[in-house]
Amino acid sequence: MPNRLIALLAAGAAALAANANAQDNQLTEPTAPPVAEKRDHSYSHHGITIADPYNWLHDKSYPAVDDEDVLDYLKAENAWFEAQMKPHQALIDTLFEEMKARIKEDESTVPQKDGDWLYWSEFEEGAEYRKYYRKPVAGGDPVLILDENELAEGKEYFRLGAFSVSQNGRYLAYSADDNGSERYTARIKDLQTGDLLPDTIPGTRTGLTWVMGDRGLVYGMADDNWRTKEATLHVIGTPVSEDVELYRETRDEGFGVGTGLTAQEDWLVIATGDNETSEVRLVPADNPTAEPILVKERKKGVEYDVDVRDGTLWVHTNDDHVNFRIATASLDRPGEWTTLIEGSDEFYLDGFSLFKDFYVTEGRLAGLDQIQIRSYADPNLVKPVAFAEPSFTTELSNNPEYDQDRLRLAYESMVTPDTVYDYHVATGELELLKRQEIPSGYDPSLYVTERVEIRARDGTMVPVSVVMRRDRPQKTQGRAGPLHLYAYGAYGYAVPPGFSSSRLSLVDRGYAYAIAHIRGGDDLGRNWYLQGKLNERTNTFNDFVDVAKGLVAQGYTEKGRISISGGSAGGELMGVVVNTDPDLWGAVAAHVPFVDVLNTMLDEDLPLTPGEWPEWGDPIRSKQAFAYILSYSPYDQVIAQDYPPMLVTAGLNDPRVTYWEPAKWVAKLREMKTDDNTLLLKTNMGAGHGGKSGRFQSIYETAEEVAFILTQMGEAE
Repeated sequence: MPNRLIALLAAGAAALAANANAQDNQLTEPTAPPVAEKRDHSYSHHGITIADPYNWLHDKSYPAVDDEDVLDYLKAENAWFEAQMKPHQALIDTLFEEMKARIKEDESTVPQKDGDWLYWSEFEEGAEYRKYYRKPVAGGDPVLILDENELAEGKEYFRLGAFSVSQNGRYLAYSADDNGSERYTARIKDLQTGDLLPDTIPGTRTGLTWVMGDRGLVYGMADDNWRTKEATLHVIGTPVSEDVELYRETRDEGFGVGTGLTAQEDWLVIATGDNETSEVRLVPADNPTAEPILVKERKKGVEYDVDVRDGTLWVHTNDDHVNFRIATASLDRPGEWTTLIEGSDEFYLDGFSLFKDFYVTEGRLAGLDQIQIRSYADPNLVKPVAFAEPSFTTELSNNPEYDQDRLRLAYESMVTPDTVYDYHVATGELELLKRQEIPSGYDPSLYVTERVEIRARDGTMVPVSVVMRRDRPQKTQGRAGPLHLYAYGAYGYAVPPGFSSSRLSLVDRGYAYAIAHIRGGDDLGRNWYLQGKLNERTNTFNDFVDVAKGLVAQGYTEKGRISISGGSAGGELMGVVVNTDPDLWGAVAAHVPFVDVLNTMLDEDLPLTPGEWPEWGDPIRSKQAFAYILSYSPYDQVIAQDYPPMLVTAGLNDPRVTYWEPAKWVAKLREMKTDDNTLLLKTNMGAGHGGKSGRFQSIYETAEEVAFILTQMGEAE
């Protein structure tokens, strides 16, 4: 077939050319959505052949995307997005100004002590990015140590990665990504002189760990497939070409490598693993090229992480209980673990932190976050940090010092804005340091949050967090009110019932906002996660649909008045439920959605695929996994039926969910759907997985999403 423009408009090739011009020159506007050409392509595995006529949208030169046909199609979709949203520009602007007015533009974090310095960051009024400061604890003027705005100047995209001050306070190692590809360039700044050192390390993808008395830096490099397979030592002032490889992962293609320091900063931790298996090595931080200590040989399905205190190894592991235990061992016999805190069916032990005079365990009890202060002398002595609200999220915040008598905590709920406390360990006092200010005004007494349980089709009770105005009427003109439902449901990530100022733009317009804590996350413990992965993946999708139906049954809303959203794996969720239950939803926002699941899991050359097999299954080697993934993969299950209004986003440089997944999905939806409902695809041509990077640019995209929801649901003012 001759090479030609693919993104054809229904009116024909001439109209398409006008559309492509419209994107670049803004001379005309498209009058019909682009229609991608179908090209013959199929693949076969396990005796099953799958047709994939939109495979051509995957530019085979990726990560370079230079196929003109592909780019023309994406530009045509962007032009259609702009044309369809243009009539709602006044609403978008109103929402943007609302959301912006809720943000304190000259915001700063609470200073935190680390060594001889206090560190904090600030936004200046009107600035997209942060500035980082410090000043001496003993007194003195603030010193600007890093300005993201300066680093981002002239760039369409900017994101700071690692930010690591050396133990002696002299050097700052940081990394930055300026195109969304998640390949970060690391630099070192001398904070005494303010000068950048000549040392430049391109292509990093991990944190930056100081070793050798602040003379060395350990980092991980992204390989050609964005996988971090090694830990490498760079000595300040030496060529990067002379950097020393400390460890390389060669056994498991899906494993990734990361590094960090123990609590007393005397051991370098080199960890390798995937979503279900771990292996850890220790080397002295002052001699990182020494022979490493292997803590325990990897065993499939066993996860563990470690710390060291006064020569004793501490281990957090799921080896004998799904909800993890804490054990100790000697460094000369690191694989012989003695239980200190047993695993519990009730308490999900998510992690621990060691300090000089006490240690902290974090986890969840009945789905609610817990922070517990514990004694080294008596492991049965547990002092939980208590909060008054019935539903909230809390965690240890930045606590950089080993010897301290208070803990910095982060706290919020669906009605309480982001709050910073210092918890005084000796007295149990919670000292309020800061609560997020809403400049345009916010009265929490006007809102109510509820936690309800809804029975899924297999009898499992699924928790749901809901926030709405207290004066929200149960019905208006005989109809139940609108509701927005959000979920993620993968990788054991529990969506916290936290605060969002942008969310108020829906809630103040009569919406209830609900978070479904569905299986696939670990909201109710590790089993909750395991029941939503691999061969039980469809529990996640069923839970979401059943939660929506349950909220209808309980009078929160009604069928067709539910807007939904999710991103990445949550975008996969959106893709499944619009296939299975399209008439439930009034509007759908699917952000960077993982919808071409089968194709991605079959392509082991893609950045993350081998490491994802423990999550989704390996369809290359397993016929059962192939058939199961095919049964729900959103792209493969698009059929001829009515679909709800949908907004889909993508990032051209996204290495996690590659741009062609949402592009192929939208192309197939346009071919198959039998309705006239709006379908939009917006591809950020200079961004990655997280969308636009500046704080106001990000808010503007949220305003576009909310405007789409309100207009499609018939709720626009």
